[in-house]
Amino acid sequence: MAEPAPDRLSLRVLLLYTLAWSGGAIAYVPFLTILLPMQVTVLAGDRIAVSWLAYILFAGAVAASLGNILFGYLSDRSGHRLGWVTLGLGISGALLLLMAHATSFATIIVLVIAWQLGLNMMLAPLAAWAGEQVPDRQKGLLGGLLAFAPGMGGLASAVVTLPGLAAAGERLVLVMVMVTACVIPLLLLGPSRRLPATGSVPPDAGSSSPAPGIQPERAARARLARRMWLARLAVQIAEAALFSFLYLWLRRIDPTMDDFRTARVLSLVLLAAAPIALLAGHWGDRRNRPIAPLMACALVASIALLAMAAARSLIAAYVAYAVFGCATSTFLALHSAQTLRVLPRTDRIGRDLGLFNLTNTVPSLVMPWLTLALVPYFGFSGLFVLLALLSLCAAGLLGSLRFDR
Repeated sequence: MAEPAPDRLSLRVLLLYTLAWSGGAIAYVPFLTILLPMQVTVLAGDRIAVSWLAYILFAGAVAASLGNILFGYLSDRSGHRLGWVTLGLGISGALLLLMAHATSFATIIVLVIAWQLGLNMMLAPLAAWAGEQVPDRQKGLLGGLLAFAPGMGGLASAVVTLPGLAAAGERLVLVMVMVTACVIPLLLLGPSRRLPATGSVPPDAGSSSPAPGIQPERAARARLARRMWLARLAVQIAEAALFSFLYLWLRRIDPTMDDFRTARVLSLVLLAAAPIALLAGHWGDRRNRPIAPLMACALVASIALLAMAAARSLIAAYVAYAVFGCATSTFLALHSAQTLRVLPRTDRIGRDLGLFNLTNTVPSLVMPWLTLALVPYFGFSGLFVLLALLSLCAAGLLGSLRFDR
């Protein structure tokens, strides 16, 4: 018989998990936002860098989508989440170091695909681990703590791009060291026993048909999950555009923009979002209104995107992006935690989170082509108007959602 889930998880364990999840953000934020675009720009030049980056991000997103589902499912079957995390940490770290030796488009795209598979070997079981360990009454707090992860990734971007600190290849070494330092404490000190997710419908205990009451509840959760999925997808498409093309957009406004200034802006915005998300998540737990902060963030993000479309100076761009970044970072962190409430089965948490993770990777499949289709003709302003409409749709989808607990 499965061991009952704890009423509350200790703050120590929550902080260990937050640190490990931050390690995941450190693994990809500096690389995908700064280091990879810089490497592509050096090899391809400003003229075709957008095209190269679009194809590389597309291929990497496909690998991330498939890898997250695959390794989430394998960790379901094996029952050893942290073992997969350890293996993924080693593989993704080794592949990251090889990136410094990539000198052609073909080499970069192959390495990015392999790296994404290794990274999701770590991230998918890590996400499922939280689904098993954290009770519903702490989901908002978990979401608030998770908001610190992108901030840590942004801070890492600023650190590795400090002028004179490290050469291009050495920056990747710094990233790998920081990721390892963040993940290892959870592997050594975190609980590894497998517990049922408190917000999920239990499995059917091997029966050929669901027990009475399970099927209606599972169907209700599936409806909630679909709307949550679509709302996150809409916001995530907007976030993905700025995640990968922030550096290029700022250079359109001010050609003197360099990598360190971009990384500093990114890190400050992500760090500022963390306390906002923590307060919003705690408020949602206390008031039992987990959806209200998500709606507010989606609305603010749509307004900020319109301001970004109208920005013609670097100061205006900074302010608009700061508001957008805080809103979307808060939304995505809180949404990730609340998603754990609507998972339909305790025995397939990793697989279901992998399917939900498509909201993170599908935008990377869509955004390169939207960018290539719109930016050459309408500039980034046209793209931002479209993204503002998507964020507004997300707020509408969330407006009618109600959780019964």
